[in-house]
Amino acid sequence: MSTTQAAPALRYKEASFSYGGSPTLTGVTGEIQPGEALALIGPNGAGKTTLLRGILGTVQVSGTMEILGRTDGKVPKGAIGYVPQVADLDVTFPVTVRQVVMMGLYAELGWFRRPGSAHRKRVESALDRVGMSDRAGLRFGELSGGQRQRVLLARSIVASPKMILLDEPFNGLDEPNREALLEIIHSVKREGVAVVVSTHDLKLAYECCEDVALLAGQQIAFGPIDEVLVPDNLEKAYGGRSSDELVGSGLGEEIHVG
Repeated sequence: MSTTQAAPALRYKEASFSYGGSPTLTGVTGEIQPGEALALIGPNGAGKTTLLRGILGTVQVSGTMEILGRTDGKVPKGAIGYVPQVADLDVTFPVTVRQVVMMGLYAELGWFRRPGSAHRKRVESALDRVGMSDRAGLRFGELSGGQRQRVLLARSIVASPKMILLDEPFNGLDEPNREALLEIIHSVKREGVAVVVSTHDLKLAYECCEDVALLAGQQIAFGPIDEVLVPDNLEKAYGGRSSDELVGSGLGEEIHVG
Protein backbone atom coordinates (compact mmCIF):
# COMPACT_ATOMS: atom_id res chain seq x y z
CA MET A 1 0.00 0.00 0.00
CA SER A 2 1.32 3.45 -0.93
CA THR A 3 2.38 5.71 1.91
CA THR A 4 2.57 8.82 -0.28
CA GLN A 5 0.85 11.73 1.42
CA ALA A 6 -1.13 14.22 -0.62
CA ALA A 7 0.34 17.68 -0.94
CA PRO A 8 -1.13 20.23 1.46
CA ALA A 9 -4.09 22.19 0.16
CA LEU A 10 -2.78 25.23 2.00
CA ARG A 11 0.63 25.82 3.56
CA TYR A 12 2.19 28.84 5.25
CA LYS A 13 5.68 29.49 6.60
CA GLU A 14 6.26 32.80 8.39
CA ALA A 15 3.69 34.50 6.16
CA SER A 16 2.75 38.14 6.69
CA PHE A 17 -0.16 40.02 5.12
CA SER A 18 -0.52 43.72 4.34
CA TYR A 19 -2.61 46.22 2.40
CA GLY A 20 0.47 47.98 1.08
CA GLY A 21 1.84 49.38 4.35
CA SER A 22 2.87 47.70 7.57
CA PRO A 23 1.66 44.10 7.93
CA THR A 24 -1.71 43.68 9.62
CA LEU A 25 -1.14 39.95 10.25
CA THR A 26 2.25 38.31 10.83
CA GLY A 27 3.95 35.01 11.63
CA VAL A 28 1.48 32.57 10.08
CA THR A 29 2.90 29.05 9.84
CA GLY A 30 0.92 25.85 9.34
CA GLU A 31 -0.88 23.70 6.79
CA ILE A 32 -4.08 21.82 6.06
CA GLN A 33 -4.68 18.81 3.85
CA PRO A 34 -7.35 18.22 1.18
CA GLY A 35 -10.62 17.27 2.85
CA GLU A 36 -9.78 19.15 6.06
CA ALA A 37 -11.21 22.38 7.47
CA LEU A 38 -9.32 25.21 9.14
CA ALA A 39 -11.10 27.62 11.50
CA LEU A 40 -9.78 31.17 11.74
CA ILE A 41 -10.46 32.30 15.31
CA GLY A 42 -9.69 35.61 17.01
CA PRO A 43 -11.15 38.94 18.12
CA ASN A 44 -12.45 41.55 15.69
CA GLY A 45 -9.52 42.98 13.73
CA ALA A 46 -7.36 39.93 14.39
CA GLY A 47 -6.66 39.31 10.69
CA LYS A 48 -9.16 36.58 9.86
CA THR A 49 -10.63 38.26 6.78
CA THR A 50 -7.15 39.48 5.80
CA LEU A 51 -5.92 35.88 5.70
CA LEU A 52 -8.85 34.92 3.46
CA ARG A 53 -8.04 37.84 1.17
CA GLY A 54 -4.46 36.64 1.02
CA ILE A 55 -5.65 33.32 -0.36
CA LEU A 56 -7.79 35.20 -2.89
CA GLY A 57 -4.80 37.31 -3.91
CA THR A 58 -6.27 40.70 -2.97
CA VAL A 59 -3.72 41.61 -0.29
CA GLN A 60 0.08 41.44 -0.30
CA VAL A 61 1.70 38.33 1.20
CA SER A 62 5.35 37.89 2.15
CA GLY A 63 6.97 34.70 3.34
CA THR A 64 5.71 31.37 2.00
CA MET A 65 2.12 30.79 0.97
CA GLU A 66 1.40 27.63 -1.04
CA ILE A 67 -2.15 27.21 -2.34
CA LEU A 68 -3.15 23.94 -4.05
CA GLY A 69 0.47 23.25 -4.85
CA ARG A 70 1.22 26.72 -6.24
CA THR A 71 3.50 29.27 -4.59
CA ASP A 72 2.92 31.97 -7.22
CA GLY A 73 -0.78 32.44 -6.40
CA LYS A 74 -1.80 31.39 -9.91
CA VAL A 75 -4.29 28.67 -9.05
CA PRO A 76 -6.60 27.39 -11.81
CA LYS A 77 -9.79 29.35 -12.46
CA GLY A 78 -12.66 28.08 -10.35
CA ALA A 79 -10.34 26.21 -7.99
CA ILE A 80 -11.27 28.43 -5.03
CA GLY A 81 -14.85 29.16 -4.02
CA TYR A 82 -15.61 32.13 -1.78
CA VAL A 83 -18.61 32.82 0.46
CA PRO A 84 -18.53 36.43 1.74
CA GLN A 85 -20.41 37.81 4.70
CA VAL A 86 -24.06 38.46 3.85
CA ALA A 87 -23.67 41.96 5.32
CA ASP A 88 -21.20 42.75 2.51
CA LEU A 89 -23.79 42.18 -0.22
CA ASP A 90 -26.20 44.55 -1.94
CA VAL A 91 -29.49 42.69 -1.56
CA THR A 92 -31.33 45.32 -3.64
CA PHE A 93 -29.54 44.22 -6.82
CA PRO A 94 -32.19 42.71 -9.12
CA VAL A 95 -30.83 39.20 -9.64
CA THR A 96 -32.48 35.82 -9.17
CA VAL A 97 -31.20 32.96 -7.05
CA ARG A 98 -30.41 30.98 -10.19
CA GLN A 99 -28.42 33.88 -11.64
CA VAL A 100 -26.41 34.25 -8.44
CA VAL A 101 -25.33 30.61 -8.61
CA MET A 102 -24.51 30.92 -12.33
CA MET A 103 -22.03 33.66 -11.36
CA GLY A 104 -19.89 30.88 -9.88
CA LEU A 105 -19.20 29.70 -13.45
CA TYR A 106 -18.15 33.09 -14.84
CA ALA A 107 -14.44 32.28 -14.43
CA GLU A 108 -15.03 29.30 -16.69
CA LEU A 109 -17.48 30.94 -19.08
CA GLY A 110 -16.08 34.45 -19.31
CA TRP A 111 -18.44 37.41 -19.28
CA PHE A 112 -19.75 37.12 -22.84
CA ARG A 113 -20.18 33.40 -23.47
CA ARG A 114 -23.74 32.21 -22.96
CA PRO A 115 -24.15 29.23 -20.60
CA GLY A 116 -25.13 25.97 -22.23
CA SER A 117 -27.38 23.19 -21.02
CA ALA A 118 -24.51 21.52 -19.16
CA HIS A 119 -23.85 24.72 -17.22
CA ARG A 120 -27.53 25.11 -16.37
CA LYS A 121 -27.63 21.53 -15.11
CA ARG A 122 -24.66 22.22 -12.84
CA VAL A 123 -26.47 25.26 -11.41
CA GLU A 124 -29.61 23.22 -10.75
CA SER A 125 -27.53 20.47 -9.13
CA ALA A 126 -25.79 22.98 -6.84
CA LEU A 127 -29.14 24.48 -5.83
CA ASP A 128 -30.54 21.05 -5.11
CA ARG A 129 -27.53 20.23 -2.99
CA VAL A 130 -28.16 23.19 -0.69
CA GLY A 131 -31.92 22.67 -0.63
CA MET A 132 -32.81 25.81 -2.59
CA SER A 133 -34.14 24.43 -5.89
CA ASP A 134 -37.68 25.55 -5.10
CA ARG A 135 -36.52 29.17 -4.78
CA ALA A 136 -34.39 29.33 -7.92
CA GLY A 137 -36.60 31.91 -9.62
CA LEU A 138 -36.94 34.26 -6.65
CA ARG A 139 -34.98 37.45 -6.29
CA PHE A 140 -31.94 36.93 -4.09
CA GLY A 141 -32.91 39.91 -1.92
CA GLU A 142 -36.23 38.28 -1.00
CA LEU A 143 -34.54 35.43 0.86
CA SER A 144 -33.77 35.22 4.56
CA GLY A 145 -30.17 35.59 5.71
CA GLY A 146 -29.75 31.85 6.12
CA GLN A 147 -31.20 31.14 2.69
CA ARG A 148 -28.84 33.68 1.12
CA GLN A 149 -25.89 31.95 2.72
CA ARG A 150 -27.00 28.63 1.28
CA VAL A 151 -27.32 30.20 -2.19
CA LEU A 152 -23.84 31.73 -1.88
CA LEU A 153 -22.49 28.34 -0.88
CA ALA A 154 -24.14 26.87 -3.99
CA ARG A 155 -22.40 29.58 -6.04
CA SER A 156 -19.07 28.58 -4.46
CA ILE A 157 -19.46 24.84 -5.17
CA VAL A 158 -20.95 24.98 -8.69
CA ALA A 159 -17.49 25.16 -10.28
CA SER A 160 -16.28 22.07 -8.33
CA PRO A 161 -13.53 23.93 -6.42
CA LYS A 162 -10.65 22.36 -4.53
CA MET A 163 -10.95 24.89 -1.69
CA ILE A 164 -13.82 26.91 -0.23
CA LEU A 165 -13.40 30.05 1.87
CA LEU A 166 -16.22 31.16 4.19
CA ASP A 167 -16.22 34.53 5.98
CA GLU A 168 -18.43 34.44 9.12
CA PRO A 169 -21.00 32.22 7.38
CA PHE A 170 -23.07 31.42 10.48
CA ASN A 171 -23.70 34.91 11.85
CA GLY A 172 -27.35 35.32 12.78
CA LEU A 173 -28.54 32.00 11.36
CA ASP A 174 -31.38 30.03 12.86
CA GLU A 175 -30.78 26.40 13.78
CA PRO A 176 -32.21 24.78 10.60
CA ASN A 177 -30.03 26.92 8.32
CA ARG A 178 -27.03 26.38 10.59
CA GLU A 179 -27.47 22.61 10.44
CA ALA A 180 -27.94 22.72 6.67
CA LEU A 181 -24.69 24.66 6.20
CA LEU A 182 -22.79 22.32 8.50
CA GLU A 183 -23.94 19.29 6.53
CA ILE A 184 -22.86 20.91 3.25
CA ILE A 185 -19.42 21.66 4.70
CA HIS A 186 -19.06 18.05 5.84
CA SER A 187 -20.17 16.76 2.43
CA VAL A 188 -17.62 18.81 0.45
CA LYS A 189 -14.89 17.73 2.85
CA ARG A 190 -15.76 14.10 2.14
CA GLU A 191 -15.09 14.88 -1.53
CA GLY A 192 -11.60 16.13 -0.71
CA VAL A 193 -12.35 19.85 -0.72
CA ALA A 194 -10.36 21.94 1.78
CA VAL A 195 -12.37 24.50 3.76
CA VAL A 196 -11.18 27.67 5.50
CA VAL A 197 -13.81 29.33 7.69
CA SER A 198 -13.52 32.59 9.61
CA THR A 199 -15.72 32.54 12.70
CA HIS A 200 -16.25 33.84 16.24
CA ASP A 201 -18.08 30.65 17.13
CA LEU A 202 -15.93 28.06 18.93
CA LYS A 203 -18.71 25.49 18.86
CA LEU A 204 -18.75 25.73 15.08
CA ALA A 205 -15.00 25.17 14.97
CA TYR A 206 -15.38 21.97 16.96
CA GLU A 207 -18.26 20.79 14.80
CA CYS A 208 -16.59 21.05 11.41
CA CYS A 209 -12.86 21.81 11.67
CA GLU A 210 -9.79 19.68 12.33
CA ASP A 211 -7.40 22.61 12.69
CA VAL A 212 -7.45 26.17 14.01
CA ALA A 213 -5.40 29.29 13.34
CA LEU A 214 -5.76 31.48 16.43
CA LEU A 215 -4.99 35.06 15.43
CA ALA A 216 -4.60 38.45 17.08
CA GLY A 217 -2.67 40.53 14.55
CA GLN A 218 -0.14 37.73 14.66
CA GLN A 219 -0.40 33.98 14.90
CA ILE A 220 -0.96 32.84 18.47
CA ALA A 221 -1.19 29.16 17.54
CA PHE A 222 -1.91 26.96 14.51
CA GLY A 223 -2.69 23.26 14.66
CA PRO A 224 -5.16 20.61 15.85
CA ILE A 225 -8.17 22.17 17.52
CA ASP A 226 -7.70 20.48 20.90
CA GLU A 227 -4.11 21.73 21.07
CA VAL A 228 -4.85 25.30 19.99
CA LEU A 229 -8.06 26.20 21.84
CA VAL A 230 -6.59 25.93 25.32
CA PRO A 231 -6.90 28.57 28.08
CA ASP A 232 -3.40 30.07 27.73
CA ASN A 233 -3.76 30.61 24.00
CA LEU A 234 -7.27 32.03 24.25
CA GLU A 235 -6.20 34.50 26.91
CA LYS A 236 -3.29 35.66 24.74
CA ALA A 237 -5.56 36.14 21.73
CA TYR A 238 -8.31 37.96 23.59
CA GLY A 239 -6.25 40.47 25.53
CA GLY A 240 -5.88 38.64 28.83
CA ARG A 241 -9.53 37.82 29.31
CA SER A 242 -9.91 34.45 30.97
CA SER A 243 -11.03 31.46 28.96
CA ASP A 244 -13.93 31.03 31.40
CA GLU A 245 -15.08 34.54 30.63
CA LEU A 246 -14.82 33.90 26.89
CA VAL A 247 -16.50 30.55 26.54
CA GLY A 248 -17.88 29.68 29.98
CA SER A 249 -19.81 26.49 30.33
CA GLY A 250 -21.47 26.88 26.93
CA LEU A 251 -18.39 26.50 24.74
CA GLY A 252 -19.33 27.88 21.37
CA GLU A 253 -21.32 30.98 22.19
CA GLU A 254 -20.25 33.74 19.86
CA ILE A 255 -17.22 35.69 21.04
CA HIS A 256 -17.03 39.36 20.10
CA VAL A 257 -14.15 41.28 21.62
CA GLY A 258 -13.51 44.95 21.18
